[in-house]
Amino acid sequence: MDEGLLWWQRGIIYQIYPRSFQDSSGDGIGNLRGILQRLDYLESLQIDAIWLSPIYRSPMADFGYDVADYTAIDPIFGTMDDFDRLLDAVHRRGMKLVMDLIPNHTSDQHAWFIESRSSRDSAKRDWYIWRDPAPDGGPPNNWLSMFGGPAWTLDEHTGQYYLHQFARQQPELNYRNPEVLRAMLDVLRFWFDKGIDGFRIDVIWLLLKDEDLRDEPLNPTWDGIQPHAQFEHIYTQNLPGVHDLIRALRRVTDEYENRVLIGEIYLPVEDLVTYYGDEDEVHLPFNFQLVELDWKAPVIREAIAAYERSLPERAWPNWVLGNHDRHRIATRAGAAQARAANMLLLTLRGTPTTYYGEEIGMENVPIPLALMQDPPALNQPEMAHVVGRDPVRTPMQWDDSPNAGFTHPDATPWLPLAADYETRNVARQDAEPASMLNLYRALTALRCQEPALYRGAYQAVEAGVDDVLAYLRTADGHARFLVVLNLGSSQHTLDLSAAGSTAQIAIASDLLRAGNVDLAHLALGPDEGLVLRLD
Repeated sequence: MDEGLLWWQRGIIYQIYPRSFQDSSGDGIGNLRGILQRLDYLESLQIDAIWLSPIYRSPMADFGYDVADYTAIDPIFGTMDDFDRLLDAVHRRGMKLVMDLIPNHTSDQHAWFIESRSSRDSAKRDWYIWRDPAPDGGPPNNWLSMFGGPAWTLDEHTGQYYLHQFARQQPELNYRNPEVLRAMLDVLRFWFDKGIDGFRIDVIWLLLKDEDLRDEPLNPTWDGIQPHAQFEHIYTQNLPGVHDLIRALRRVTDEYENRVLIGEIYLPVEDLVTYYGDEDEVHLPFNFQLVELDWKAPVIREAIAAYERSLPERAWPNWVLGNHDRHRIATRAGAAQARAANMLLLTLRGTPTTYYGEEIGMENVPIPLALMQDPPALNQPEMAHVVGRDPVRTPMQWDDSPNAGFTHPDATPWLPLAADYETRNVARQDAEPASMLNLYRALTALRCQEPALYRGAYQAVEAGVDDVLAYLRTADGHARFLVVLNLGSSQHTLDLSAAGSTAQIAIASDLLRAGNVDLAHLALGPDEGLVLRLD
């Protein structure tokens, strides 16, 4: 531990989508034993924590985000014994394990919902959000599902609608009933008692809804593309009372030593940072700016500045480059920029989160509609290419063998493999000294060793060129670093003499360039990134 930093402040988080990481059984779906088999690889990345997307028992209507039992492992992924072995092995290697928590909704096959829908008089009726039809027999209000269509489904048996902002098989829990919160807090205790190190909490800013179920107003800036965006979601998102719920989650977390809560929150920075609370809400409200913004140096430069300005005192920053819901960085920014993107992620101030495959430059995989499995794509086939998330969830590319080493050669992977897996894979990049994988390892090694990079201050540097992003990372008494990233496709010669006269190349994006550079006449190639040691 360094100067009081906790593991989640100093470390790197690596997200695994379990269905797609490693299959040990030959059924084409990744599982816990598969992850266990790949711990040597994960350790080689010098990551500090593994975050697992959901592995709970589930009918898989939304691939685990529809939970039927919060305290059981789905047989697709293995058994609780498999989980215990994985947790123990992760800890023996000095790493941490973070699980997904999905408190906003359950599966319609969860025992709570089965009881809730059994009768209007059920003891658990008020555990979910039920309402009578509108006078015309339709949904109670105009709320829409993010997966397409109304956010309400009529239950013929009881004659009422239930709310779901995602798939109809994902009814939303009613946190205005204190019994629901108590039940969810028991879920946290169950897993913390088993020894997990934290939770990433799904859609945490959606937990509370308007008590009066008022219609949401039209969005005057709607572009006509995604139907869900036609309304301003002021009655289903970011309601003030949600912070009380999060503080309750944090109080339970603080009963255990050295645990972390990470919140999935898609909000503007000024709203996002309120989820730190007074150091009594989530430890890390996920900062998705690098996922959402145009990949342009001036845009990113200002986003970093705005984020740093907005952070509350003592709040720890974090950065996310990709995840299971958004286009991969190599597709969004282009393959040539993927190296610079990893350099940015791993040298900014705060905790970085890597999505599996980013370290080898995996891209979105085009998937024909007939092979798509993601609910938003299937519910809105005319928009499948916009809303479908399957292209970012394809199997990890381990080697050039049939099925990329992800599953048995004769098995059928649950999603198609990338066409380039024979040339873009871990085994090949492991053997190539200048590969992206080895760049990632060089960056993580440097970050782990240098206080300026894992805890130091951030200071923007004016490069004089719009394409170039430059900044200093400094820590008193330690080496200083100047990071210079060309986010464009043109070559530039920069005058960065304000930062010093000369510098030593610690890491170049091609892993080939080395030696000292003259900062008054720094040549920077297209898409090139440099981490320069100043002292």
